[in-house]
Formats: sequence, structure tokens, C-alpha cells
Amino acid sequence: MSSEDDLPSSRRTFRTLKTLASEAARPELYVIKLGGEVIAGPDCAVITRDIGALVEAGARVVIVHGGGPQATKLQEALGQKPVQIAGRRVTDADALDVMKMVVAGKLNVDLCAALLAAGALPIGLHGASACVIEAEKRPPRVYSGAGPDPVDLGFVGDVTTVRHELVDLLLSKGYTPVLACLGANKQGQVFNINADIVANRVAAELRADGLILVSDVPGVLRDVKDPASRIRSITMKEGRALITEGTVTKGMIVKLEESFSALVAGVRRIHIVGKLSPGDLTREARTPGSVGTVLLP
Repeated sequence: MSSEDDLPSSRRTFRTLKTLASEAARPELYVIKLGGEVIAGPDCAVITRDIGALVEAGARVVIVHGGGPQATKLQEALGQKPVQIAGRRVTDADALDVMKMVVAGKLNVDLCAALLAAGALPIGLHGASACVIEAEKRPPRVYSGAGPDPVDLGFVGDVTTVRHELVDLLLSKGYTPVLACLGANKQGQVFNINADIVANRVAAELRADGLILVSDVPGVLRDVKDPASRIRSITMKEGRALITEGTVTKGMIVKLEESFSALVAGVRRIHIVGKLSPGDLTREARTPGSVGTVLLP
């Protein structure tokens, strides 16, 4: 075989090695998802201090947060009746205004303030911030447990694009992007999006070293009543078996299934953690499975 025939393959190999070397030399990148129950809970200060420690140690961190419990509380205070179908919030115009006030407003500001106190340089963003989370309206669809007919959830969106150039720019200057779980289209329409979905897409687009999902459970448990039954490490094959045999149930099924999609899309590992003590978040990031459950391809 001639050298000319070898050249394209050699070039591909060189580009691959160059990419791997570049990724090996870069600081580790973590996407951390915080639910509204975590932000409102006693662990928030512990978590933000650990995030500050990660940033100080040289890691790059992107935060995605929700705010479901707080949005429900404000809806009720305003006389609105929160509606959920199959665990998903129906978002009419009034509910969308509440999400803007709560998620892109108070919670984003409070979280940025806590990160400032922890030594980070947070930048609060949402989908309408240069369309960083571009989205489109989710069409009506059939949901398990919601009957046979398609359901329209209103102003609920699906992520179409994450404009990682803006996120990369902020990270390169030492800032910590804090993304509220709202998307927008180029016409300026804002959409409510599940924070887990946003975090998965952001982590995949950025090819994050780790996606850390912080919730109110310490990981995947063999027995939901026994925290000591935490499973340290799960592959996608093992996770699907746990679902099939009924060990994993309810909301954890959705979390695992969405996590599998993120792993397939290129996220290297996903951590499920909760009920954290000081230092736990940084320990889990550096020693996967030491505090929560790490999901691997």
C-alpha cells in the first residue's frame, strides 16, 4: 500500500491523538445540577462551599438549577392552582411568569450570592441570555400514567441547542456559569424545561468529565429505606437490570434513564449524590463512588 493511501488514516490518527492530549491537559469540567429542594435545604451552604473549593483547586464548574417546590409555593400564594400531569408541570402563561420570577429571579440570585461567599465568580444566566439554552415548544405527546391521549403541557420546551461558545468563554475567564432551567427560541419565547434535561444536554455538549446530580437521596439504593445499601458504581447494563428486576423504582428510574442518554452522548461519568456533609462533593468528584453512586458507560 502506498504512502498516499496511508496519509488520510495517519491524519485522522494524529487529530485523534492531538484531541486526546488537549483534553488530558485541560482542567476537569463538572456540570452540577441542583434541584429546588436542595437550594432551599440546609445542605445548600455546604454544597456551595464545596463548589468554591473545586473552583479554587482549578476545576471548571457549570451549575444548572431548578426550583419546582418554590414555584409551586408562589403559585399557591398568588391564587394559582399548580397542575401536574404524570409528574410534569403544566405551564400556562401565568405559571411561566412564576417560573421566571422564581427560577431566573430569586433562586438564581440567591445561588450566585452563596457562590460569591464561597469564593467563586458566578454569572447568572437563563435561556434568554444570548439564547444560551435554545429550545422549542414540546408538542403534545402521550405520557405514561396520563391516559391514551396526547397531552399539551403548554410553555414546556425541549432543548435544541446549547450555545457552548458563551459558556466556554466564561469558563476560560475563570467565571462559574449558573444556568436557570429556562430555555428560549430565537423569537424570544421562553419555555420551562426540566432541570435534569438541561443539565444532561449541557454536560453532553461540553463533554464534561462529570455530571453531578445533587438531590435529597444519597445515591442509588438497593433498599430505599436503608442508606447503607448505596450502590457505589453502576454501568448502563447493570442499571437497566436494576430497573427490570424492580430494585430501582419511581423517580430514580427516570433519573437513570436520562443519565444513560447523557452517557451515550459523551458525558464520561455521572454522579448521583445527596444529604452531603462538608467536603463530600469534592471527595465524590475526585474519587467517584466514594460518597454517592457513579454511573459509567
